[in-house]
Amino acid sequence: PQAVAKCRSAGIKVIMVTGDHPLTAKAIGRKVGIISPGVRTVDEIPGADPFTPLSDPSERPKGIVIHGAELAEMSDQKVDFILANYPEIIFARTSPTQKLRIVEGCQRAGLIVAVTGDGVNDAPALRKANIGIAMGITGSEVSKQAASMILLDDNFASIVIAVEEGRLVFDN
Repeated sequence: PQAVAKCRSAGIKVIMVTGDHPLTAKAIGRKVGIISPGVRTVDEIPGADPFTPLSDPSERPKGIVIHGAELAEMSDQKVDFILANYPEIIFARTSPTQKLRIVEGCQRAGLIVAVTGDGVNDAPALRKANIGIAMGITGSEVSKQAASMILLDDNFASIVIAVEEGRLVFDN
């Protein structure tokens, strides 16, 4: 949770994109802080529609979990809406094509996109991202070749440290 909190305080939005079942993904997302304590997700509010404009935007839930089957039915405009309006996002049961689509959506929004991955299925998203980060220990050779850098210890917190160090160098 500390690494994700540091990312947020540095202006970095962390989005979880996984092949895991939505319930598993949400439990992990809560554990690591992608969904903050006390935050309700759209699926926890009966009858909530993630795209319905609200008279009071502050009433919109901050978190959302999107199943790959739902994502497959969404237009790019709806994907863009989710990326712009929900600060805490988990995409679950996603395919490699959908991971790539999420990266493209973030880039359409003008974001600099970093993607972490370890499998062959992550290679397209790693390649498309502004910064593709493959896992050095568990990563496949294909993911390492597709990435622009390799994380030697497979630890997300190391990325946060690298960003902090890079920003110090840039500031100087």
